[in-house]
Amino acid sequence: MPTSTGAAPKGASIAAKPLEGQAATATAELLKDVVEWLDEAKAEEIVTVNLAGKSSIGDYMVIASGRSDRHVGAIAEQLRKKLKDAGYPTVRVEGQPTCDWVLIDSGDIIVHVFRPEVREFYNLEKMWSLDRPADAAH
Repeated sequence: MPTSTGAAPKGASIAAKPLEGQAATATAELLKDVVEWLDEAKAEEIVTVNLAGKSSIGDYMVIASGRSDRHVGAIAEQLRKKLKDAGYPTVRVEGQPTCDWVLIDSGDIIVHVFRPEVREFYNLEKMWSLDRPADAAH
C-alpha cells in the first residue's frame, strides 16, 4: 500500500492519532479510500470522527447520509464490495434489511450510513465528537 501524504480526505476532518508505523499508514490510507468511495457513491455530509481516547471499538468512525433507504443500501453495498476488493473480506454489515441506518465495520474504521432524518435523530457526530470528561479527583 502506498504511504499516506498526510492530507485529510476531501470533506473530512481528522485529527492525528498516535498509531505506530505501518499500522498508522494502513489505517490512514484506508480512511482516505473509504471517504473517497463514499464520495463516489454520492454519499452526503461525510464526517470523520477520531475515536482515539474515546473508544476501543476502532480508530475512526465515518458518518454519511444517503438520500433515501435505497440510496443508503446502495452506498453500503458499494462500500462493502470496495472493502472486499481492497483485501478486507471479513467486513461486517448490519442494518441492510431496512436501510434506515447501515453500519459497515472494517475493524479499524466503522462507517455509519443514514437516511437524513435518522441521522439527525441519533446525532452520532455530537455524541462521539465530545471529549471524555476528566476523571474527578477524590
